[in-house]
Amino acid sequence: MSIMSWLAEQRIHQAMEQGDFKDLAGKGKPLELEDVSHIPEDLRMSYKIMKNAGLIPEEMQLQGELIKLQNLIHLCENAGEKEKLTRTFTEKKLRFQMLMEQRGLSGSTAFLQYEEKLRDRLQDS
Repeated sequence: MSIMSWLAEQRIHQAMEQGDFKDLAGKGKPLELEDVSHIPEDLRMSYKIMKNAGLIPEEMQLQGELIKLQNLIHLCENAGEKEKLTRTFTEKKLRFQMLMEQRGLSGSTAFLQYEEKLRDRLQDS
């Protein structure tokens, strides 16, 4: 056992003896674990940090908007409105591609897998 593990164990036992763990919120209730299996392992920590901070990366926001625009274009019957939506879709798609290239994610295997799973999830909802 490393010194850090030993120290952590000692502090946990000390806190238990002092009663610091009594009456915690959610006591006796099952844990609400978040399913992050759809996120590649090397992106999970950064995803969790950003999610906890309430931040959504611009590329993820754009992906959601692109999927919504695709659905609207598909359902739109008015030619003028459809053209306007298509123009907006094209602009957002270009912005998304520029972001991916700037961040060096356009060829990242992990990001491509994550993007595919995110797209599937957004299309299902």
